[in-house]
Amino acid sequence: MEEKKKVVALLSGGLDSRLAVKMMQNQGFDVTAVAIKTPFCDFDCGRGCGFEIRETADMLDVDLKTVYLGDEYIKMLKNPKYGFGSGMNPCIDCRSMMFKAGKKVMEDIGAEFIISGEVLGQRPMSQHGPALRTIEKESGLEGKIVRPLSGALLPKTEPEENGIIKRENLGMIRGRSRKEQLKMAEQFGFVDPPNAGGGCLLTDPRFAVRAKDLFKHTETPTTNDIDLLKIGRHFRFDAKTKLVVGRNKDENEMLKALALPGDVLLETKDHVGPVSLLRGDDSEPILKISSDITFRYSDAPKDMPGIMITQKNDAGSEISAANIDESEYLKYRI
Repeated sequence: MEEKKKVVALLSGGLDSRLAVKMMQNQGFDVTAVAIKTPFCDFDCGRGCGFEIRETADMLDVDLKTVYLGDEYIKMLKNPKYGFGSGMNPCIDCRSMMFKAGKKVMEDIGAEFIISGEVLGQRPMSQHGPALRTIEKESGLEGKIVRPLSGALLPKTEPEENGIIKRENLGMIRGRSRKEQLKMAEQFGFVDPPNAGGGCLLTDPRFAVRAKDLFKHTETPTTNDIDLLKIGRHFRFDAKTKLVVGRNKDENEMLKALALPGDVLLETKDHVGPVSLLRGDDSEPILKISSDITFRYSDAPKDMPGIMITQKNDAGSEISAANIDESEYLKYRI
């Protein structure tokens, strides 16, 4: 039997990439899926997109390779060539990096081309004609990216020019409506089809404010800095000092796990309340207001002082705390 031609698919776990894979499989291609993880996706948060991608790959019966874009992604985010969207989302630069990662897998396994579930006009920054062409050029994949859902509306790619795929087998979907995708999902027998895949925190306005604050005050943020952005209430005291206050038991445990040497952890001694992480200046005035803010979010009576336990490295101590008025601490809230 003739060996199936190989294709690499960027798989997000959403409906569009799932449909793109199925379209290629129905045309006789052997599809390998690539999942891209960045510090800003919900890839491994419970039943986040990483769980969905693994489930989707199993359902589609495709091999799954995961690529992590960590420090290089953070470096790009400091100054993306094509700028940001409405939040702090560098969509064109981000997609270019993802396709570069897919290109490496494509070359490693000897695949013919790469596919994605992108739909022409679905997303304002990265899925219009000029942006799609820019992404192809920046990723070094000009003519080698096939977008099956909208392929019949886009210029011919190399696989089409070479007769590997036919235009009549490509879709003509455009815009934000999901009607055509849902119709295809029914034809393919997909049960409970998902919405768009992947959750990028950089598109969330509130998270973007935190991220902008971090990049403004930190020359080279680490993945630990990024992970801190995802949890708690954030307070900025000066260029080098911030406080993160846990909102529930899970976040309290995460803050303990994310604490680095030199960080100070604070929690109430006699009442249920948050764990807070102080990073930066831990002089007496800063430690005092951090204790009062942490105390304010605890279950302690508001008209009574209390004791806070502080821990830095292996040393612990106690500090008095009192209820603090909102007007005194909200000015520090990020």
